[in-house]
Amino acid sequence: MVLKIISPERVLHQGEVESVTLPGALGFFMVLKDHAPLVSALTAGEIAYVEGGSEHALGIERGVVEVRSNEVVVCIS
Repeated sequence: MVLKIISPERVLHQGEVESVTLPGALGFFMVLKDHAPLVSALTAGEIAYVEGGSEHALGIERGVVEVRSNEVVVCIS
């Protein structure tokens, strides 16, 4: 699936990933391939994703995520 992390200034990441773990308003949740569509607010925490077998992380203060058709788009501020 494709992960795209964007801020008002630029695209921070875009690429194929195996999984994404996000800090949702009600707690952390994981998104895998073929996940059901969703939109969620994000709180302060860390976005963790696995790309090419390696785990990466990015700290955020807040944001929103949309999951649809094997695409995860995260807008952070």
